[in-house]
Amino acid sequence: MWVITGILLVAILIIIIEVPALWKERQKKELWVFSLLLLIGVGLSIAVGLDANIPNPFDWIALLFKPLSDFMMWLLK
Repeated sequence: MWVITGILLVAILIIIIEVPALWKERQKKELWVFSLLLLIGVGLSIAVGLDANIPNPFDWIALLFKPLSDFMMWLLK
């Protein structure tokens, strides 16, 4: 519970510092990207704090390139 509270407090502090400047300069696209990335980061941080099993992106990349790797090894033998 304290982990989630700490993560949310840090996220709120980041919002308080960053959003007014983006809003004042009317950088709406940057504000959307900032919000999306912060939301993803907070979500993943909470999941890690709760010891959730988060898949490793490298596993998907390895699965994608495994047939190419096998083919290259077959060619080089």
